[in-house]
Parts: sequence; structure tokens; C-alpha cells
Amino acid sequence: MIKEKNNLNPTENQTPAEIVKRAKKSSDFKEIQKNVSGVQIFILYFTSLIDHKTMEHVFLPYINECEKKTGQAFDINQFKNSLPLEDIIRTKEATEIEEKIHQGYVLIQFENNLDDFLLVNVNNLSKGIRESNETENEFNVIGPKLGFVESLDTNILLLRTKVKSPLLTTEEIVMGTLSKTRVMIVYLDGITNEQHIENVKKRLSEIDFDIIFDTSALVQLIKGNSYTPFPLYFSSERLDRISYSLTSGQVVIFSDGSPYAVSGPTTIFDFFLSSEDYYYNWIIGSFFRFTRILAIIFSIFSSAIYVAVMTFHYEVVPADLLGPLIESRANVPFPPLLEVLFLEMTIELLREAGARLPTKVGQTLGIVGGIVIGQAAVMAALTSNILLIIVALAALASFTTPAIVMSNTIRILRFPFIIMSSFLGGLGIMIGFAVLLCHLFKLKSFDTPYMVPLHPFRSNSLADSIIRSPYDKLNKRPDFLRPKDKIKYSPKESNKKKEDINDE
Repeated sequence: MIKEKNNLNPTENQTPAEIVKRAKKSSDFKEIQKNVSGVQIFILYFTSLIDHKTMEHVFLPYINECEKKTGQAFDINQFKNSLPLEDIIRTKEATEIEEKIHQGYVLIQFENNLDDFLLVNVNNLSKGIRESNETENEFNVIGPKLGFVESLDTNILLLRTKVKSPLLTTEEIVMGTLSKTRVMIVYLDGITNEQHIENVKKRLSEIDFDIIFDTSALVQLIKGNSYTPFPLYFSSERLDRISYSLTSGQVVIFSDGSPYAVSGPTTIFDFFLSSEDYYYNWIIGSFFRFTRILAIIFSIFSSAIYVAVMTFHYEVVPADLLGPLIESRANVPFPPLLEVLFLEMTIELLREAGARLPTKVGQTLGIVGGIVIGQAAVMAALTSNILLIIVALAALASFTTPAIVMSNTIRILRFPFIIMSSFLGGLGIMIGFAVLLCHLFKLKSFDTPYMVPLHPFRSNSLADSIIRSPYDKLNKRPDFLRPKDKIKYSPKESNKKKEDINDE
């Protein structure tokens, strides 16, 4: 059984040797051995956090020169003062060592004095972070705009600057028989369930493919069910979103050459969450999230309900609305099914054309094309003006999904419901909905049910699904992820600190 504990300070009571041992679990942690004046020294650092130019042109050349000097007694202070760098710290404190190596310092350990260390600042944290781009597809009104880039090393640097924890562990593998693409598995050691980590490693090791272009290809290759339109893993270019996934206990996969990171296990509700929900007050965030879910439901069923009502169920239309409906369709020569499919395909054509054209041209085409074609279609009696409003609102509602992969799924789902409603009316919609639910209940993401916390029901995980609860209710990681450490933080400690400050 997994116990509830709290690793807020994982380096507490740890020795420097234990800190180094934990760091060595990461594939981007490197160790170099040198001999200076007859003394073996160990140089340890995170390759993703250091400035390689300083390392290769200043630090290592000086160490190599020291190796050539013989006959001199070794002195730590003399060695420290002669290093051609400014920020150098001599320490024995484990906490300081852990903090500094995660800030891009190089740790130097001496064989003749294993309890004395030098920390040399060669970090890359002040360089290159803003060389990375802002997010292009996942926009937020408030909150950070920083996103990942195509360079794997830069992405790991960004992640380590955001999650400055010794628990952050990386494991690199090479995939693609021709491309030899570097793929990085990232997780929080001591928090993420080991079964999820081993599941990811196993699925990646089973892939035999020639070229890995992007993480989207990896997602399709490790997908347990390739016959579903639903995304089973969350793909994001946002640094804050992936950081949140990590701290929740998920596993993250990076691929060199891709600006997107993939996290899992995920549930269907993860695709309706936006990073912005956590930057607003919980009431406002919950309202936006609930509105988003209602918009998706409207987007899927609105056109199908129109077809069902116009074909089979005129009696459900209020008398005051029946007249305008009949009048709007009086001159339309097509049955409701063809009328809806014509408009839906027109919207899809405008979307695709707008996405493939340059940004400004695409936006102009979407607006002008929609207005011109819609107005012309109504005037030519190819469709009714009421249906035009419904289809336009459904298209707008599908864009409310923060994840573009789920937005694409919503676009596809509308068509089966439209076709079934044309044959069986409301019964067809109900049958389609039952089939959809059964399909969703069978899906799994890294062996985790896709519909959790609704099926199987997990009341403790509802606090961050349909609504966004206050932060003092979000102090536990989701139960369905089975984290080794369930507690994120202690609300009691936070309240106690607030009371102490107020007393002062």
C-alpha cells in the first residue's frame, strides 16, 4: 500500500554522496575524472544546465593544464583561487550542494578529501531561455507564455529551471533505425508510480521504426488502441502545463526535433483543462472550465438534434418557433441531412484552407469566406438561416477546447451523430451516445481508465476535473495516478504561516 507522506524537502538528512547518487539517475548528469597533482578529482554536473562554451573553452582546458603539472603538492584553496572563473564556493553542506548543482554549478569532489567540495558557476540559465519561442497554438490571456522548442537540450534546460527539484529524473534513449532520434523520459523519482515509468520504457523499447519525426509519431506508436479517434496522451508545447503534469505524478516524453512534450497517463478531462484555469480565482476558473465542457457537448450534438427534429420530431418544437423554422426551409430543395452535411463540410473546408495559408491571409479568408459563402447559401436557398446559425455556433464551440488534438476529435464525432439522427431521429442520437460511452469506458492510457474519476468513480479526484477547486482542496495528487507521494503540500502549514505573519 502506498503511504501518504510529504517529500517537501527530499534532501533533508541526506549526505552529499546520496545527493550525487540520486542525480546520477538522470541521463543528463555527467561525471568526469581527472588527476591534478597526483590527486584524483571528480567533476559532476548537469549537461542541460551548464554553458558548454565556458565548460569547453575555459574550465576543462584549465583542468587539462593542471593535469600536466607534476611535482606540486595539491592544495584546495590554491586550486580554488587559480580557477579562471569568478563564482566559486567551497562547502561541505549537502543542502547547498543540492541547490547549486540544480542551478548549473559544477561540483568538484577530491579523492583525498571526500567531505570537501567546490562549486563552480558555469550555468546557462541566463542565456538562451528567451531564445525559445512563445507558445504558438496554446494561448493564454494571463500566465507565462514560454513554450518548448525543437532542441531537446533546451527543453530540458527550461524544465529544470521551472522544476528545481532533485527528484526530477531524466532517462535518454535513442530511437529510429535511420534517424537515431534522442528521446527523453522525464519523471519525478519518489513521486511518479514506478509502474507508469516501466510501462513507458517497455512501450518505447518495443518500437521498431525507421524515422521518428515528432512526438506525435511516438504517441501513435505507443498507443494501446489505434482504432480510436480520442487522444490517449496529452501533447503540449507549454512549459507550465508540462511542469504541472510532472508534479501531479505523470510521465513526460520529449523528442529531439519536436517542440511538443507528451504526458501520461491522462484522462478525458485533462483535455478540457487550461493552464489559465489555475491563474484565475477558482470560481472564475471553474466557470470557464464548465462553460468549455458545455460548449463541447453543444458542438457534438447541435447539428444532429436539428436533423432529428426536422426529420422526425416536429412536435417538440414550440409553436412560436415552428413557423420561422418552416419558413426558413420553405425554398430549400434538400432534406435536412444533406443541408447539414453541406454546411458542415463548408466549415471544414474553410478551417483547412485557413490553417494552411499564412496567418493573416488565413484569418481574412475565414472571416470573409464564412460571411460571403453563408450569405450566398441562404440567398440561393441551399440552406436555412437557422441552420447556418447553429452550425456556426457549433464550429465556434469546438474551438473552446484547449487541446487541438481533442478539437479535431470533436470535429469528427459530429458526423456519425448527424447520420444516425437522419435514420432514427432521437433514438439514433441515444444509440450513438451509448456506443460512444461504451467506447470511452474501454479506453486506457498507460493502463489507467480514460474516464476516471467518473468510471471507476473516484470522489477524491473530482476536485480538479469538471470544476477547479480552491488551492487548499488541491493539496493531494490524483488517486488514479497512484503516486508514491500523495501529498503536494500541507494546507495546515500554510495557514499556520499566515497566522504567524498576522500575529507579527
